[in-house]
Amino acid sequence: MFELRPYRKNNQNLSGYNPFREMEDFEKHFFDDPFDYFGTSALAEFKTDIKDEGDSYLIEADLPGFSKGDIHLDIDGNLLTIKAERHSEHEEKDKKHKYIRCERSYGSYCRQFDVSGVDTDGIKAKYEDGVLKLTLPKKPEIAEKGKHLEIE
Repeated sequence: MFELRPYRKNNQNLSGYNPFREMEDFEKHFFDDPFDYFGTSALAEFKTDIKDEGDSYLIEADLPGFSKGDIHLDIDGNLLTIKAERHSEHEEKDKKHKYIRCERSYGSYCRQFDVSGVDTDGIKAKYEDGVLKLTLPKKPEIAEKGKHLEIE
């Protein structure tokens, strides 16, 4: 039970021993590289889907385990920022004595989106079941009228 380790797909590689890969893994862990065991950032961006609904865009962002108060939405010019922050619920001493493995990450997560074609006054946000849903209405397209210029 105390030897629980995450499953790695590349452990199935039976082609042989690669000392260079082993050295890279050693260096990553020894120098406390911000990349975890799987080669992804420990505080990776949260995943989002963006759909074009015709008259609006729909952004669905996976933010499981956050409370509504930990998620902040800000618009600065043509930039929408979604920021979520998760705090550690355990003290460092508990981590050393009780935890066999602690993989859940705590920290700040942030994504930014260009909203230049969006009516920012009409944006609606809803958060339930760990998914943040933003409805961003499109700005009405102003058709440019053709002009006739007179020659002087």
